[in-house]
Amino acid sequence: MENLEMMEFYRGKRVFVTGHTGFKGSWLCRILLKLGAEVYGYALAPEAVNLFDICGVKDFMQSVIADIRDEKNLMAAFREARPDIVLHLAAQPLVQEGYHNPALTYETNVMGTVRVLECVRQSESVGSAVNVTTDKVYRNEEWVWGYRETDVLDGHDPYSNSKSCSELVTHCYRDSFFSGKPVGISAMRAGNVIGGGDFAKNRIMPDCVRAALAKRPVFLRNPDAVRPYQHVLEPLFAYLMVAQRQYQNPEKAGDYNVGPDKEGCVSSRELAQMFCDAWGEGMRWEAPPHTDRFREADMLRLDCSKITSEFGWRPRWGIRTAVEKTVEWTREYMNGGDVSGIMERQIDEFISGG
Repeated sequence: MENLEMMEFYRGKRVFVTGHTGFKGSWLCRILLKLGAEVYGYALAPEAVNLFDICGVKDFMQSVIADIRDEKNLMAAFREARPDIVLHLAAQPLVQEGYHNPALTYETNVMGTVRVLECVRQSESVGSAVNVTTDKVYRNEEWVWGYRETDVLDGHDPYSNSKSCSELVTHCYRDSFFSGKPVGISAMRAGNVIGGGDFAKNRIMPDCVRAALAKRPVFLRNPDAVRPYQHVLEPLFAYLMVAQRQYQNPEKAGDYNVGPDKEGCVSSRELAQMFCDAWGEGMRWEAPPHTDRFREADMLRLDCSKITSEFGWRPRWGIRTAVEKTVEWTREYMNGGDVSGIMERQIDEFISGG
């Protein structure tokens, strides 16, 4: 029933997606097209090897290649789209890149959010907007229990801190400009996502895939770090659900964690071992004896009881299934198979609970 309602809701809706050329954005556009939405994307050009170009969506949507910080271009694209719903994914998303280029990270993640919310504020068509942030917005105390939406926002590295600032911007706009108006504005904090088509640098699952294709061990820079891992479809369907519900009832707007159940909170070494087991072929991982790494939290978990209580949301795929689906996609891709088809198949399986 829930999936049927979502299909009926999004059919014909005009949806504006920032960051649509990225890993999560490409999967999201694939879902939206399946739901019958009119999709408008705004993002930088993708990397040379990327999911957007190979997943078969760009010929069925409007795509603007431009910088989220470019107010003039963004406003022009927004006015042309006249969206009903905005899903803001555009970001500088990497912790290490944040250390290398902090100014760009803040400009993109903070002022980019300001630019998007300015478009929403000046729009007469938008009824719902979701700012996608991260589980790293919280001040990390290395707790063994999950962070709740009421915990302090204060990411310590430039990437995490810039996303914390992005949340504060969202709160300010929601309270200052949309209070009492028929527009729902939410911020959603997702755990680490994995899935087919992620080619990013310095992420554990793409590193595992690259190592497997090169037939060498995968090297882990922080094997004991614990993160909440989930398949990319988990948060994407959660974003769509919240966007729908707050469009129908703006009082549902708020801040929501989206993460796995307890079994999905695993260490890097555990995740890498799951990948090695699923890949086979003698695949293994190694931890170098010394690493000159930037500071990263060792323990991070999310408490998702709020979104469960408010909407009845629950994760559908466990961590092992998520890893297996990633391997399945990768093998299809490396063998020159039907990437679009396997994405459709995995989306159908997720919707059906299979």
